[in-house]
Amino acid sequence: MLHNLFKYRYLILFGFFSLWMLFFDSNNAFYRFSIASEVSDLEDSKALYEKQIADLKRQRTELFGNLVNLEKFAREKYMMKKDNEDLFVIVNDTLPDE
Repeated sequence: MLHNLFKYRYLILFGFFSLWMLFFDSNNAFYRFSIASEVSDLEDSKALYEKQIADLKRQRTELFGNLVNLEKFAREKYMMKKDNEDLFVIVNDTLPDE
């Protein structure tokens, strides 16, 4: 019996090492899979934020590049008006069907 264990000592050590690395080590397989999925999620959100930043930069150049666009933005977003104008705000009380 001892002779058979000695004969397969490398296989036994490899099996023990594999079990240790898969389940008991601080960097086990489950931890690595969870970290990999978290990195994937963060890369996806990074791509989304980069797309939003590019869109906002484009809007900023369009807005500040032309005074007509700047006035239109101020009127629509902040409800600004000229002195001799009246402003009417229409509010829709019903929610759209989704």
